[in-house]
Amino acid sequence: MARARDPIADLRRIAFLLERANEATYRVRAFRSAAKALAGLPTTELTERAGNGTLTELAGVGDVTARCVAESLAGEEPVYLRRLLATEGSDLDAEATALRAALRGDCHTHSDWSDGGSPIEEMALAAVELGHEYLVLTDHSPRLTVARGLTAARLRRQLDHVAQVNAALPEGFRILTGIEVDINADGSLDQDDDLLARLDVVVGSVHSGLKDERSKMTRRMLTAVANPHLDILGHVTGRMVSSRPAGVTGPGDRAHRPRTRAESDFDADAVFAACVEHDTAVEINSRPERQDPPKRLIRRALEAGCRFAINTDAHAPGQLDWQRFGCERAALCGVPADRVINTWSAEDLVAWTHNRP
Repeated sequence: MARARDPIADLRRIAFLLERANEATYRVRAFRSAAKALAGLPTTELTERAGNGTLTELAGVGDVTARCVAESLAGEEPVYLRRLLATEGSDLDAEATALRAALRGDCHTHSDWSDGGSPIEEMALAAVELGHEYLVLTDHSPRLTVARGLTAARLRRQLDHVAQVNAALPEGFRILTGIEVDINADGSLDQDDDLLARLDVVVGSVHSGLKDERSKMTRRMLTAVANPHLDILGHVTGRMVSSRPAGVTGPGDRAHRPRTRAESDFDADAVFAACVEHDTAVEINSRPERQDPPKRLIRRALEAGCRFAINTDAHAPGQLDWQRFGCERAALCGVPADRVINTWSAEDLVAWTHNRP
């Protein structure tokens, strides 16, 4: 008989690939729920239930996931997994591949503490499997209530939790503390200054008033960029080029999301000049529905002398592999690796964020 595989690992791998492929949320949830339901059971019980056809009697396990478990226990690669692996996306070109290989971490990610779909531990372990050296956890700030943004008290609790998780993670990998802080209408940042000063990385993004007139939006962004706590300017235009992708199962997924959204209107040259002056990085957001900023603005930021951060804005483990999309767009615009801050080590990144002008 063939040696049994790890059925829980196979279920999680399927969920990861579904998230990466932007498949429907209910499909992802089916495999993650089954993995969670079965994780605490001894292998003998799993084997017995697979043999007598009673896996589906367990809450969270359906016919498809039960079949995958049975195949895995029999030593076979589950058919569902095999089909996903056979239909993976196309390879990157040489320039994008080289840029992706140079990345050492991801500076914009979410967990189930706000509107992400998975615990911090799962996000971190997925990053380890992708070869990252660090993951910056940037859950939302309190103003974004639809995404369960973190109050100051909850953020403090998260910092303690991250310290505990880091102690249990593989050597050579660490979670860096951070936040995706809302840029308020007046350009201030939506979190206490003392907490922002404690964090390793602060991403600031506009999530409201996206249709404000040009001069107002420009002032708002310039004020934020001048804030010494802001390290990265997130998804700078706020545009949506397609519907919100599937595979996200967090609380924010229940909110209404537009299928498309036009870019905010602002003086890009003035904002990018301010980013250079204050040494604030411009995010190249890798989410397929954002593709933000558009390539013409990436080129203008490059010409202005900006640094960049190629981030996934991941809300699920499989989305952590979306950096390749950002790398493709960056490579097309001629962005060199030495202008991308997440090609640096964790130590160099944190040294930069704490010593910026």
